[in-house]
Amino acid sequence: MRVVHSYDPESAMVVLNTLYDTGARDEMPTLTGVAHLFEHLMFGGSVNVPSFDRHMELAGGRTNAATGNDFTVFYEVVPAQNAETAFYLESDRMLQLAFSQKGLEVQQHVVVEEFKEVCLNRPYGTLMHHMRPLLYKEHPYRWPVIGIDPEHVERVTLEDVRKWFYSHYAPNNATLAVVGNITLECTRELAEKWYGSIPNRHVEARKLVDDPWPTIAQREVVYDNVPQTMVAIGFRMDEYGTKGYFAADAITDILAAGQSSRFFQRLVMGTDLFTLAEASITGAEHSGFVILMGMITRDDDESIEQAQEMLLAQARQLAEEGNVSDYELERTKNRYESTFTFDNVALLSRAQNLAQAVYHGEDINEIVPRYRSLTLEDIASTAKDIFIDHAPATVIYRPKAMEETKE
Repeated sequence: MRVVHSYDPESAMVVLNTLYDTGARDEMPTLTGVAHLFEHLMFGGSVNVPSFDRHMELAGGRTNAATGNDFTVFYEVVPAQNAETAFYLESDRMLQLAFSQKGLEVQQHVVVEEFKEVCLNRPYGTLMHHMRPLLYKEHPYRWPVIGIDPEHVERVTLEDVRKWFYSHYAPNNATLAVVGNITLECTRELAEKWYGSIPNRHVEARKLVDDPWPTIAQREVVYDNVPQTMVAIGFRMDEYGTKGYFAADAITDILAAGQSSRFFQRLVMGTDLFTLAEASITGAEHSGFVILMGMITRDDDESIEQAQEMLLAQARQLAEEGNVSDYELERTKNRYESTFTFDNVALLSRAQNLAQAVYHGEDINEIVPRYRSLTLEDIASTAKDIFIDHAPATVIYRPKAMEETKE
């Protein structure tokens, strides 16, 4: 297990952040949502601790977790004098969970209800269920972290759970970040005391073949209970750590970050068609994607086509030499550096960023300089690669009433 430490004597707290190198990309297409379900199961008690949350509350701390396509992360924030409690609790559930059929059924119910809340009962909540399969045909990024269907979660067995734990949850598949009012010596002592005896486990090497970037445009129209029409356009992008990744991040900032951005000034303020226009990246360890999104005021076919073309035009303009000014790029770099710097003031964010940096084998102090090294040529060439040389996947949400009218 890799451990990274940052000492902050001015704080009264200590944060432990454990990053496991497992997520939805490790699932089978016939049994999705397992990684997210397992995140919930990790709070159901371990071999020596029947109630993780109860012990954490008694120590005056708080805890939570998150599952992604690539990683699953667990964290504890505790008063410095109770730091050892966090080491004990986190290491005990790494050692062995208290597997039970009842616990599995409880968490299955919780996750299924979450699926209904965030996907089925929320406007546009199924966007990733429609967008991802258009962008990926074989790679497990083709389904969202929450899974393809609640039925997948409902049929997970206790044997599936045991297999997932012993295949992915191990010290040799984890990175631990310890941040706050705790010395390096104390961190090393507690890490060796509580994690030193946990055996390594066999973690199967991934055999993932990345899908080629789409060259033929795809489009899907979804009629749903939504308040207004939404146009979402996805393009593939480079994986984390590449210049293309950072350039794609800068591109979405130029397009849509703040009221001085192009989307806000030219589409929202400059027309009566858009009520909202956004751009963002879904960064990943493999090739991720960029999304251009607009909420529009009209629902007729002509307006939808117009909105799509306007979003694409703004993005494709960035590929033109001289289209982006030095001022725009510098403003984007300054925004990134400011956000990154202030983000790392908070102990929890610093712990999460440190864990990811160690996982990636990078120096956290070199991330901002890498971003700042972007040139206007990098922006133009990346915009060309994404928006011109490759094809979009478009998902359009329309109010259900329109489907009834067409019938």
